[in-house]
Amino acid sequence: MTDAALPRPRRLSRLLRVNPIWLVLLILIGAIVALNPDFTEPQGYMNFLRRAAPLCILAAGQVFVLTSGGFDLSVGSTITLTVVGASMLLYNNEAATWWVILAMLGAGGVIGLVNGLVVALLRVPSLIATLGTMITVSGIGLMWSGGAPRGYLTDGFRAAGRFMWRDVPVIGLLPAALLVLIGGGAVLWWLMHGTNYGRLLHAVGDNPEAARLAGVPVARVRVLAFVVSSLSAVVAGILLGGFSGVSLDVGTGYELQAITAAVLGGTQLLGGRGAVGAALGGALTLTAIFTLLNFLGLPQPVREVVQGLILISAVALAVCRRDA
Repeated sequence: MTDAALPRPRRLSRLLRVNPIWLVLLILIGAIVALNPDFTEPQGYMNFLRRAAPLCILAAGQVFVLTSGGFDLSVGSTITLTVVGASMLLYNNEAATWWVILAMLGAGGVIGLVNGLVVALLRVPSLIATLGTMITVSGIGLMWSGGAPRGYLTDGFRAAGRFMWRDVPVIGLLPAALLVLIGGGAVLWWLMHGTNYGRLLHAVGDNPEAARLAGVPVARVRVLAFVVSSLSAVVAGILLGGFSGVSLDVGTGYELQAITAAVLGGTQLLGGRGAVGAALGGALTLTAIFTLLNFLGLPQPVREVVQGLILISAVALAVCRRDA
């Protein structure tokens, strides 16, 4: 055997290590292009990325909680509270845009802190704790709005979700939401994979008792994971409010979509394994599936059935991976 033959197995080995979610995404994009060739135009693929941005941010934040060994079911209601609360506080007052955004981020931080403290200190299962938070936050939103959408979102608040730069060299269009996704994704990737916190998070999710005996501050690690998830939900809410407007059900179902996207990307249920980049791939794949179903003209009930089957399959696959 010559030395020239050696690099080939290495290249094959590296190829086999590529997360399969990216191959699935490419296949789905190919199917979308076959059904709608206009998707290859800037208006097509940039709108796709703009629509995917909220779920991508949300899934990347959810990975932190899943990797720690928990679930966060409160992110959907946090999205709704962000949109409804911002509209009530702004009421078309452009000058209040930035302090309202900061107020919503502060509210998201408090929601995450409460979730984390209840789970880490009171030892309430995260599924129950965040379910309670979801119901509570939804109730707050309903009481605040009087049961119907009220108020207005300013153009400045909506810019992150719906503004686009046109006539951009090479790419043609550049949505502001894509820049938010790139910036937010980079920060979350760095926190998970570029800091000591990410290593501690994986250790806690893999074996919390061993991590505690090794001196890892388990409670603080878990609390921060919930805070990151809730802050990601606020950012997703700002983006959704930008191109969807004010609605009392704007965040409905996003908690399950975020978990599905993260699991599709390879995040392990019950903790110990998760990657932000793979979660972004899972979110893009899930959005591509919804886009494909829309192009096929399937009614909403059928799309919901498909989403449920994807969730069940993703969870079953994650359990098989863990048991293998």
